[in-house]
Amino acid sequence: MILVAGSANLDFVVRAHHIPAPGETVLGQDFNIYPGGKGANQAVACAKAGGAPTRMLLAVGQDAHAGPLLDSLRTAKVALNTVLVPDQPTGCAFICVADSAENAITVAPGANLCLQSQHLPELEGVSHLLMQLEIPIPTVTAYALAAREKGVKVVLNAAPAQPLPIELLEAVDILIVNEGELATLVPHAGAVLVNLAQIAVPCVVVTLGQRGCLARLGNNFLTQASFDITAVDTTGAGDTFCGVLVAALDQGDTIPSAIRQASAAAALACTRAGAQSSIPAANDILALTATQTDSSPEKTRALLSWCGLA
Repeated sequence: MILVAGSANLDFVVRAHHIPAPGETVLGQDFNIYPGGKGANQAVACAKAGGAPTRMLLAVGQDAHAGPLLDSLRTAKVALNTVLVPDQPTGCAFICVADSAENAITVAPGANLCLQSQHLPELEGVSHLLMQLEIPIPTVTAYALAAREKGVKVVLNAAPAQPLPIELLEAVDILIVNEGELATLVPHAGAVLVNLAQIAVPCVVVTLGQRGCLARLGNNFLTQASFDITAVDTTGAGDTFCGVLVAALDQGDTIPSAIRQASAAAALACTRAGAQSSIPAANDILALTATQTDSSPEKTRALLSWCGLA
């Protein structure tokens, strides 16, 4: 069983030719509303794409925005520990997606900031606790320490990027970050390998966008080049990666196998619009990994070179 403790946001998404620069107004195209939030996205990915028994601890307001979020989680067969916050709105995110598939996101966290240490449910039967940083850092730290004490593996997706207390990092078993988030966590930012050397976490996975990803397990490194897809919307791809990675580990897969499945799932998520709506089914992931059995030598060399491992 995986417990995801984190955020749930209703996403208001507009497509545009490009993401506005400061002070610029851009005429948009399509507008849609999707269930999202890093925590909820990862919980749906664990259950739907990863096929793992999943529970989620979340906080929502008593407003109309909460309903679609809770319905989406239930549809994905995620069990819920819901904290209702009467005096706060449900979290919302405002997302602009460019024709290039890149996005810019602003989050109004609302009720997400009301999750407190006392809200953590019993951890009996939980193998992994998966968290992000859209809930208060003291709460994340308290949950991590409680899980460590109970022998539960702590997985932290350190997003959005921000400095973290040492006591939190010391309680983390697996850290998942992108390049920017990794650089934020270290005192002397440099190349990827330089930054990894400054992180005292047993396993660190760095997602590298269209290049692929790099994992450091102790002193050993593992790379996974990206899968070939045509991107439509990158929203939720990172969350899909996190959820599928943890689901695979929960079911006994090795790190290399888990990273390969997670990379395929994230690639498929980029081919569809929205966050939770883009998360693929487990069969779609199997089909992609079966058809793209090996990365091209050129892509692998480019990834190794970028990571400083060539």
